[in-house]
Amino acid sequence: MSNKKVIKNAIKELGLRDTIFLSLQHVVAMSGATILVPLLTGLNVSVTLFCAGIATLWFHFVTKNKVPIFLGSSFAFLAAFASIAQDSNGNIIYSELPYCTGGIICAGFVYVVLAVCIKLFGVKKVMKLFPPVVTGPIIILIGLILAPSSLNNIIHTGEPIRILVGIFAIVIVILCNIYGKGMVKIMPILFAVVISYILAILFGMVDFSNAFKVKLLEVPQFMLPKWKVEPIITFVFVSIAAVIEHVGDIAAVSATCDENFIEDPGLFRTLIGDGVGTAIAGFLGGPANTTYSENTGVLALTKVHDPFVVRLAAVFAIVLSLFPIVDSIIRTIPSEIIGGISFVLYGMISSVGLRTLIENKVDFNKSKNLFVAAIIFVSGLSFEQNPLVINVFGLDMKFKGLACAAIFGILLNLLIPEREN
Repeated sequence: MSNKKVIKNAIKELGLRDTIFLSLQHVVAMSGATILVPLLTGLNVSVTLFCAGIATLWFHFVTKNKVPIFLGSSFAFLAAFASIAQDSNGNIIYSELPYCTGGIICAGFVYVVLAVCIKLFGVKKVMKLFPPVVTGPIIILIGLILAPSSLNNIIHTGEPIRILVGIFAIVIVILCNIYGKGMVKIMPILFAVVISYILAILFGMVDFSNAFKVKLLEVPQFMLPKWKVEPIITFVFVSIAAVIEHVGDIAAVSATCDENFIEDPGLFRTLIGDGVGTAIAGFLGGPANTTYSENTGVLALTKVHDPFVVRLAAVFAIVLSLFPIVDSIIRTIPSEIIGGISFVLYGMISSVGLRTLIENKVDFNKSKNLFVAAIIFVSGLSFEQNPLVINVFGLDMKFKGLACAAIFGILLNLLIPEREN
């Protein structure tokens, strides 16, 4: 298969078997981050997988099955969870979690409100807020912000053998993508995980002691939402930043697939899909969802852009949520392997942002473009470590790197006049 060949009909061009393996690769790509969110917030892992699958299928239905996106757990709301459902020592207050999921439902409807605005005023007027000079650096920033976590997963123990396994995963991805043929070439992530996992087992890095002490089949333990003013306000404010991230992700997927999904099926539909998908998750007791950059990285690596592959991955996620043993086994994958895979994917995301700037011929000889991009990068990386805290109605709202960068970038692009140098 040519390096430049793009596959848009996986079943027809690859067959059912290979399409299934490609879908499993998307499951692998999303699983680490999707599962991490409930582990950090106290929500149920099986419910989270179920919600991710349902939300993804809903998203594809709303967007006419045109956009190859997977909706997984959003990290944007972790600070909101911490402010509502954690004590001063960082311990989870489980009785507050239903109020957080109530806030998630309200956050989802913020997307719907913006979608209605787009429907009323037109996507072109709204997209004036998000030109390539803003979206390109934001996409780059998404990868840069995520990158340290992947490196930390590789080196956190300091043990040479474990670090080498993480590096080995990176090498396998690169070798499969450059020198592989057939399915090896278009499924480098899945091959890297399997081979690295076997190596980790041989080195004694995998602990199976508790992996099989679970029920074979079990319906996820759903949780009904509850309502309080404070969580609602907190999650609604955070959702504004998440909406901006959504636009950046749609731009990233559009650039990766060489399609204009902002125009067709349109931001109106993608926002409805993401927002209502998030609200559905809140009703079931899951975390807010977001368009997953990890799976965008898979699209860039494999060149398989058929949305059916992603929908099949969503079905797999729902099925996996019914088997507790899957969760147990997934937890045995060493963090070094997840870190190695993420290391490559996050770099691919930033590369897509760079491609956005190049293909749209953003002129950095213009002072305005230079300053907008510069502020996006500096504010994004700075506020990621030191969040901007704003007191609203007696509540401290924290805005981290991506949110600050997006807001500052949009404002500067609107306020700085166009001038010839």
